Amino acid sequence: MKSILCGLLALSLPCLSLAQDKKEAFLTPETAGPDFDIQGEYSGTVGGDDNQTRIGVQVIALGGGKFRTVGYIGGLPGDGWDGTAEKRIPGSGQMEGDVCIVKADNVDSKGRGEIKEGNLTLYSGENVKVAEFPKVLRESTTIGKAAPKAAVVLFDGTTADHFKDGRMSEDKLLMEGVTSKQLFSSYKLHLEFMLSFMPHASGQGRANSGCYQQGRYEVQILDSFGLEGKNNECGGVYEIADPTVNMCFPPLSWQTYDIEFHAANFDDEGRKQENAWMTVKHNGVVVHDKLELPGGTRAAPVKEGPEDGPIYLQNHGNPIRFRNIWLVPIAD
Repeated sequence: MKSILCGLLALSLPCLSLAQDKKEAFLTPETAGPDFDIQGEYSGTVGGDDNQTRIGVQVIALGGGKFRTVGYIGGLPGDGWDGTAEKRIPGSGQMEGDVCIVKADNVDSKGRGEIKEGNLTLYSGENVKVAEFPKVLRESTTIGKAAPKAAVVLFDGTTADHFKDGRMSEDKLLMEGVTSKQLFSSYKLHLEFMLSFMPHASGQGRANSGCYQQGRYEVQILDSFGLEGKNNECGGVYEIADPTVNMCFPPLSWQTYDIEFHAANFDDEGRKQENAWMTVKHNGVVVHDKLELPGGTRAAPVKEGPEDGPIYLQNHGNPIRFRNIWLVPIAD
C-alpha cells in the first residue's frame, strides 16, 4: 500500500522563480488567483471494503502553477495521521491546462493524481482510477468561542483602542503590530487569526507574525501549512519547542490559539524561582502541554521579569488579520 501511495504522491520540490514578488500577499479568495483554488486539504480512503486506508493530502501553492504536496497515511494531521515520518509522503504538482497533475519522482511508478473542480483523483500506472478524494475545509473546534462574563475583551470588531498602535481594516479586523494597553499576569487567552496567501514566498517570509505572552514568550504565527512542524513554524514556541503536530490550516482560513499561560514566579529581590509555562491549543488540538519556558524568546519586546506584561501581536512585514481576542485572568 505504501509503495503505491509513494508512487502517486512523491515528487521533489520545484524551484521558485526569483523574478516573482515574494512579498505579494492576498487577503481574500477573490483576489488570490487560480492556484488558491487548487491549494488546500483533500481526504478519502483507498483499498477494498475489507482493507481500507484513510489518506489525507495537503496541497501547497508555490506560485506560477507549481505546488508542493504531502500525503499522510492514516488521515490529515490532527485527524488520523499518527505523526510518524514514514507515513508522511512529500510530493509536488504542476498545472497542465485546468488540471493539476501530481506525478511520482524518484519512485518507480507511473501513477499520478489529477486535481480539478475540488477533487483529487488518483490513478495507477495502468491509468486505472484508484480513488477520488474531495477537498475538505476543516474548522477549529474553538472558532467563534464566546467570551465568558469574567473575560477581558481585547478585540471584538468594534474598536482597536485596547491596543497601542491599534489599527482596523475596512472589514473590521485587527491588523498586525499591536500591543495591549492592559498588562497581565496569568490567564487563558483566546485568539483567532488569518494568514495572508503569499504563494511566491517561503520560510520565514510567508505570512510571519507572532503572539507574545506578556510580550516575552512567542507562539509563532506563520504560513507553515504542509511543513514538518518546527519551533519557528506555526504553533511552535520560538527556539524552545516544536508543536507536537503541525495543525496549520491553509492561508485565508480562520485559525485559533487557545493558550493557558502561567507567569514566572520571582522572589522579593527579583530572582526567578519558577519558570513560566503554558499549554497551547492550535485549532483545538493541544500542541504544547504545560510547556516550561526557560526564558523569554528572541526578539521579545519585553525583558523577562516579575512585572505583568502585554499581549503583543508582531508585525514582521506581512499582513495578518485577527479577531475575537479575549482572555480570562487566573490566579496562580
